[in-house]
Amino acid sequence: MIPLKDDNPTKNKTHIRSLILILCSIVFFIQLSLENSNYFTYYFGFKPKSFFLGSDLPFLLPTFTLITSIFMHGGWMHFLGNMLYLWIFADNVEDKMGSKKFILFYILSGVVASLSHGLLDIDSNIPLIGASGAIAGVLGAYLHLFPKAKVLVLVPFFIFFTIRVPAFILLIFWFLFQFLNLGNQESNVAWVAHIGGFVFGLFYSYIFNNKIKKTITKKGKSVFLKRGPWD
Repeated sequence: MIPLKDDNPTKNKTHIRSLILILCSIVFFIQLSLENSNYFTYYFGFKPKSFFLGSDLPFLLPTFTLITSIFMHGGWMHFLGNMLYLWIFADNVEDKMGSKKFILFYILSGVVASLSHGLLDIDSNIPLIGASGAIAGVLGAYLHLFPKAKVLVLVPFFIFFTIRVPAFILLIFWFLFQFLNLGNQESNVAWVAHIGGFVFGLFYSYIFNNKIKKTITKKGKSVFLKRGPWD
């Protein structure tokens, strides 16, 4: 199932989502313009061996690659797929959390995703790049915050057709798909990073949502929250 859009309006403008998309686009086109993009990828991508066992990168702390790597992509399909998911799902999560908190959440999701991947193979010197782990965190948060929001998806099953499904069906399907591919040795996709980012986003949003409810209760206000079209 390929998501096309969700029926889940936002109350506020979501500038951070757009800014992330623009930054990823700029970095991707810089990568395309370089004669030796492999060096760029090696230098700014996250390499577990450099991070855990010592950096071989002059003038760059390996910790910094945890951030630079989440704005890079390895090809058109990688880039377009990530930007599609970012565009559809990040606006509602940002709207719920607020722009400043969403920035922190997005970066933390990417960092946790990369570390999840790196901890399984700390000797690897293969650079990890892509916004997938951070976006997986967004998907995990969306699953908790808007499980019943309707998502229009394209289904390629002999023929192409579209249907609207609750978000939890699409996102649980996406999550299970990552597990099913863990044993795929021929794939260059960091499936564990996706799983780590998704689980982090799910728990982070759970803690964040409960914190809001407790804050409202402490202030002596009603804990009744206005329901949206996803409820």
